Amino acid sequence: MTVDTTAGKPTVAHEGTTYHFCNPRCAERFSAEPQRYLAREPATASMPSPPPSTAATSPATTEVWGCPMCPGQEQAGPGVCQVCGMALEPVGVPPADAPPNPELTDFWHRFLVASAFTLPLVVIAMGGHVGLAVADWIGARWTAGLELALALPVLAYGGRPVFERALASVRSRRPNMWTLIGLGVGAALLFSVAATIAPGLFPPAMRDHHGAVGVYYEASAVIITLVLLGQILEMKARERTGDAIRALTDLAPKTAARIGCCGEETPVPLAAIRPGDRLRVRPGEAVPTDGRIIDGASAIDEAMLTGEPMPVDKRAGDDVTGGTLLRSGSIIMEATRVGADTTLARIIAKVAAAQRSRAPMQQTADRVARIFVPAVLAVAAITFFAWLAFGPPPSLAMAIVTSVSVLLVACPCAVGLAAPMSVMVATGRGARAGILVRDAETLEALADIDTLIIDKTGTLTEGRPALTDIVPLGGRTEHDVLSLAASLEANSDHPLASAVTTAARLRGIALESPIDFGEVAGKGVTGSVAGRRVRVGSLGFARGADSETGSEDTTVAIAAAQLKDLAATGKTAIAVAVDGHLVAVLAMADRVRPEAKAVIAELRGRRIEIVMATGDDAATADAVARDLGIYRVHAGLSPEAKSRLVSEHKAAGRRVGFVGDGINDAVALATAHAGIAIGSGADVAIESAGVTLLDDSLEGILRAHSLATATVANIKANLGLAFGYNAVLIPLAAGALYPLFGLLLSPMLAAAAMSLSSLSVIGNALRLGRLELK
Repeated sequence: MTVDTTAGKPTVAHEGTTYHFCNPRCAERFSAEPQRYLAREPATASMPSPPPSTAATSPATTEVWGCPMCPGQEQAGPGVCQVCGMALEPVGVPPADAPPNPELTDFWHRFLVASAFTLPLVVIAMGGHVGLAVADWIGARWTAGLELALALPVLAYGGRPVFERALASVRSRRPNMWTLIGLGVGAALLFSVAATIAPGLFPPAMRDHHGAVGVYYEASAVIITLVLLGQILEMKARERTGDAIRALTDLAPKTAARIGCCGEETPVPLAAIRPGDRLRVRPGEAVPTDGRIIDGASAIDEAMLTGEPMPVDKRAGDDVTGGTLLRSGSIIMEATRVGADTTLARIIAKVAAAQRSRAPMQQTADRVARIFVPAVLAVAAITFFAWLAFGPPPSLAMAIVTSVSVLLVACPCAVGLAAPMSVMVATGRGARAGILVRDAETLEALADIDTLIIDKTGTLTEGRPALTDIVPLGGRTEHDVLSLAASLEANSDHPLASAVTTAARLRGIALESPIDFGEVAGKGVTGSVAGRRVRVGSLGFARGADSETGSEDTTVAIAAAQLKDLAATGKTAIAVAVDGHLVAVLAMADRVRPEAKAVIAELRGRRIEIVMATGDDAATADAVARDLGIYRVHAGLSPEAKSRLVSEHKAAGRRVGFVGDGINDAVALATAHAGIAIGSGADVAIESAGVTLLDDSLEGILRAHSLATATVANIKANLGLAFGYNAVLIPLAAGALYPLFGLLLSPMLAAAAMSLSSLSVIGNALRLGRLELK
């Protein structure tokens, strides 16, 4: 090995890796004994150009696109699923600079073109009802030709993906909603073209006083335009699933301060960190990767893991997790896991996988369509040949009329509107009530839950510590004790300090500026207030080296007993000493939300089992559970453990909802059948959940459940109306009543009946807009 100094800093090539050093002496030592040097100083080596596979927090690639509804349907690049016809979406984590979805852009352009031609087409076709009889002005034949000219761009350009997907469903022998839409629109178009070009083929009864046959171009164009709009709204909703993952990746810093072989610090990209690297992290900075503290101490905010607002005191030898935040104190850490191996990267991967595991709400309609489409085709074919063989003259025209009537009356407009209209109205109603719903699948799942797992901190509780108890000692008053403690704590950014100062300000206590202020990470604060030496923190720290003996021993025993009793109730207690004498014990706790107990009782009344899940300790969790009447409690859970808890209940056949607010809840929210995020929580929790409550009140859970239940019932009613119309009118269109009563459903009446079924579905869905949520 040779030392190369031409690049500025000395480098040494060893076993295919280039090592950088701050001076030639270190480089020469490494060249002489590389193995011994690396074993003793693992942080001396670094690679400025790591392989792409080690990029931090990038657990998946976006080159593969797959169907969110049909597992295994994947391809390189965007497209449509060959099974269900749904637009494919990126598999894994989309980069922050990912271009817009090409499918969404394409559909938006087609929708604009279709709308521009559909609007005048509808005006011409329906104008006769409002005094704009275009046919009387220019003639029926010219009017039909004008309608055809306007419909062609809509059907040829706007309807192209519709017909392509319908054709694909035929080729794959998997009929779905696209089959129905393509069949209905195609039937209306073919009939209209035939009526325009050769109206003489139709019996006189089918022609008006101008000799023209009714056409249905406007129905075809409107169907295509509405289908495009529905697809645009659906793709926009699905596009948001990547926001949660991007929010998680933002938790880790982009660079880290790496300590070199001679103690110099160099900022390096996160992707350049290797196991064994030494990194310095200062107060207010996020830990760059998983590792172990080798020097220093700090209070570290691990809310992303536990959801708890209280920082955890860490010192040399303790493990730290990438993405957690240093509140106080500086540390030097050794990286142990980097890239995709870190805890944060694994959480990201789990969120991505969970978000792709939801079942489609439209599956019920598609399953029916697999039977309905062949049945309609069979009825239309039987109708055609029956009239051709046994019908009155002109039998061919009558066969065409009746078979087209069957196809028109079976057009799936109402079936296609059944779920989207209900969901559209329901989501608008929910928004007015402070409930944001991401997608229809969540509404369906939320209506069906029988188990609700609820996070404690920030969900059942307010999510921040508040002063609950002041226990004066030695004849002191609460006012004096709180005044001294709060004046000192005002200089600390610890959450417990904030609870003390907030309580003092609420009581109108004036705070003084301390001098000689000092803070010891993990122990407490000290300083002089109004000429008195004050110490606030753990019992041992508050006593200090200058504490007196004698009567003080009795006070210490009393304080220790108070601390133990308060801790048993789930509270965090600290001691206050003035001039070496213990004067008080202060206790803080995360308060239960005032409405929580009533909400839990109401949910139980709806036959929903309640389970508490928290990263907090068992004593605190049990105290909150007893207060709320919750009998199943799981404490000390990591984010992955919360997700496993949800998965275990799902594996047992339960329909699981999860309510949370923190980063640590993101995986569980995405894993549950229905995830509900409290709106005041972390952005990633909100993005991972299917339902977001805009306010802090837990009563939003009840309103969301009521909305979901009503929406699912409305969708079922809509599907019943849609298929009910078909069940009644298809036989009528086929001519079942003609032999007895001479009644025959013309294509015009068939189209009217189709429109009536759609109006019925829309009217029923609009009832959700007046729904009272409680």
